[in-house]
Amino acid sequence: MKLINKFVTGLEVPGTRQFSNKVALYDNCIDLTLGQSGFAPADYIKDAMIRAISEDQLRYTHNKGLLELRQAVSDDIYRRLGVRYDAETEILMTNGGSEAIDDVLRTIINPDDEVLLPVPTYLGYEPVIKLLGAKTVYVDTTQTGFVPTPEAVTAAITDKTKAIIFNYPTNPTGVTYTYDQIQALADALSETSIFIITDEIYSENVYDAPHHSFMEFKDVRNQLFVVSGLSKSHAITGARVGYVLAPEALMEHVTTVHLYNSICVATPMQYGAISALNHGQEDVTKMNDAYIERRNYLYDRLIGMGLPVIKPQGAFYIFPDISAYSNDSFQFANDLIEQEQLAVVPGKSFSDLGEGYIRLSFACTMEEIIEACDRLERFLNHYQQ
Repeated sequence: MKLINKFVTGLEVPGTRQFSNKVALYDNCIDLTLGQSGFAPADYIKDAMIRAISEDQLRYTHNKGLLELRQAVSDDIYRRLGVRYDAETEILMTNGGSEAIDDVLRTIINPDDEVLLPVPTYLGYEPVIKLLGAKTVYVDTTQTGFVPTPEAVTAAITDKTKAIIFNYPTNPTGVTYTYDQIQALADALSETSIFIITDEIYSENVYDAPHHSFMEFKDVRNQLFVVSGLSKSHAITGARVGYVLAPEALMEHVTTVHLYNSICVATPMQYGAISALNHGQEDVTKMNDAYIERRNYLYDRLIGMGLPVIKPQGAFYIFPDISAYSNDSFQFANDLIEQEQLAVVPGKSFSDLGEGYIRLSFACTMEEIIEACDRLERFLNHYQQ
């Protein structure tokens, strides 16, 4: 239709949703598609939300969010990374990390700009970039352990490059960046004028070493936007509590976009987030312990099936190579759900450079993972493309 935005008509339903939506079509389907914790939110989070409603806390808050919540975010960042962001001027609460990404990109992108994406990566960035009339430029990480190198990044920069988006721990691979790797990237990018956007929504879901961030490097602070939130770490994806960290001069513009976009985060959800940040560290650790057990089991089973795979260091995804069986990951995933009632995400959903892989989430129960592995192994034993 000519009346529809030409950029909208080119968008497709993401692969995660295509296959998660098929789950209901099968009576006994195991769903390893969505990045959503199987744990129930803690009572102290739910109680804070309920109390806010009971006390009629249902009016707008400051566009940036409750100051008490922004201070809790500031304190949490300082506790984990030793870096301080000012609660009044450098922190903005958003409706999940998705809105944070949208707000930042709409703040900085002009038509025909280029945005670098190390791929495979989260599938939510490119549609927003396209809706703004800009172009994505892929940086291939498949030959470097799914970690972008400074050489590859700088080689992709042109006079049209406006920003680069890093996602780590990475969806879909579970790979994260070491301090030294981040430092090398920060050193290279500090010599440029492009913006750095880091999506660190899984920063508290790390398993083998502490999380590190571009926030630790002062030389890039003035070109840095950090996106994160509580959806994954505290098992409250439906509460939609995310945030942006940025220097004051940049944050004022992001806040303007945000207030026209959504005004503020739902007030009861903000009170729940305050409780989560103030009381939730022990529960985050417990959930991570369970994720480690599930990751280890799933990794060992995939290796036992002969599938090449990197052991995830964070998030709750694993990204095995199925190219020995198929170079069409959508067809492979379709056959898998039809023959074994096991739903996974095709690797091509995460860019063309994800072709030949599938993504499995281990955020579900151990019982589901064991049964899923049994079904996948049986499928591989007789699979013919």
